[in-house]
Amino acid sequence: MSIVSGRRVRLVVGVSALAAIAVSAACRQTTNTPAKTASPDTWATVDGRDITRDQVDKAYKRTRDPGQTLSTEEELTAKLSLLNDLIVQDILVAKANAAKVVVSDTELDTAFNNAKKNIPDDQFQLELTRRGMTVADMRDGLRRELLTQKVVTQEIGPSVMVTDQEVNDFFNANRAQFNVAEEAYHLAQIVVTPGRDGQVTNRTGDDATTPQAAVAKVKMLMERLMSGADFRDLAMGYSEDPESAPRGGDLGFVQASRIKQSPPPLRDAVLNKQPGTVNVAAANGAYTLVLVVAHEMPGQRDLSMPGVRDGIVNTLRGRKEQLFRAAYRTAAQSDARVTNYLARQLVESKGKLPAAPLSSAKQK
Repeated sequence: MSIVSGRRVRLVVGVSALAAIAVSAACRQTTNTPAKTASPDTWATVDGRDITRDQVDKAYKRTRDPGQTLSTEEELTAKLSLLNDLIVQDILVAKANAAKVVVSDTELDTAFNNAKKNIPDDQFQLELTRRGMTVADMRDGLRRELLTQKVVTQEIGPSVMVTDQEVNDFFNANRAQFNVAEEAYHLAQIVVTPGRDGQVTNRTGDDATTPQAAVAKVKMLMERLMSGADFRDLAMGYSEDPESAPRGGDLGFVQASRIKQSPPPLRDAVLNKQPGTVNVAAANGAYTLVLVVAHEMPGQRDLSMPGVRDGIVNTLRGRKEQLFRAAYRTAAQSDARVTNYLARQLVESKGKLPAAPLSSAKQK
């Protein structure tokens, strides 16, 4: 359920965090592995470090929805995607180690506590067991994820600059956008649906596939927002709306007259709400987390008015950060010596993975 078909809160109640952390945990043993001759169970090598079939299988078991039945082709597609994630993370962790980037115990404890927030210890342990993980696995996965975030931020931080000229050019090119003909609300959204979506374009690939999963996901997102998470980052990572998710859920300014014509739950989540507030609109089992970014009355805005310049700077900075992060990850991968044996096997066998048994040496 989306407010408009167009553009634009921390509840990793532990459970949702586990899926993302599983990829990190699965790769924890590869970073310092010396170069070896590839075995039948080696699905990729990264600068001489092996990523095995066993590691990808374990990551898949930890991230898959047990209630979801996939075809062989869908399962292999998911595993190929996981393998690519493991490859990129392995490269970034190696870069972090070389740059002496570290994650402090305090940072790791904070991330771990946020991940299991509000989950009783016994239930949390049951969820770990169900996914084949231990507390040590989870903490190591979190450490690796924090390392990758730090090294990318460290590398791109100095490059993300917005000049006065860029701000002026954006304003002049979009002057009509700042001429508010009628009362309008600047909105952003995170959409969660209770069924499987054919096209999920968020960064994590997260998709609630049942009504229960949708409720849990909304709860997770609201808790993360209340803990200080950035709405834009969560929208890019978890929103199931293919159009607005890549833009951080940004919908731009929506005229009040259009909002008044929206279904009552959406209308009531926006009208007369203060900027910065997030409300959940529910209808037919779907949910929209609506952020009121700003509320504008009719009239022409200019760069001297409060919020106009800052809004443009934030928009331009967000665009640059998204581009630089993607470029940095891609460049890092192209600079590494990577062989993806799984992809090669799938191409050579026309999409059928040879049913080679896992060697006992690879079973952990």
